[in-house]
Amino acid sequence: MRFHHVGLEVTNLEKSMAFYQQLLNLEIETRFSFMNEDIVFLGSKDYRLELIESQEDVRTVHICFEVPNLHEVMNQFHRTQKLEGPYELENGWQTVFYEGPNREIIEFIQIGNTL
Repeated sequence: MRFHHVGLEVTNLEKSMAFYQQLLNLEIETRFSFMNEDIVFLGSKDYRLELIESQEDVRTVHICFEVPNLHEVMNQFHRTQKLEGPYELENGWQTVFYEGPNREIIEFIQIGNTL
């Protein structure tokens, strides 16, 4: 398991992209829509930032870990509150979201293979 990204909900995706690209010199890795949300991954060689456009007043942050086998993680976390997923994204990534002990959101993502 390794760190993959931090995700932020934002109200204006274009403005937020420009801000982080200019300030942190991040490049667009991928951009897509999923479940009526526009999402962009910005990255450098050292880290990724996921921006999720949302019109809700509550802003959430999540951390994501890349894993080699999502099913193994789901089996390991079977007694933990699952929030969403598993989902397969358009780019082939598979993902699932859990709630941590302090209501933090933890995402696990598998980059290769299908569910």
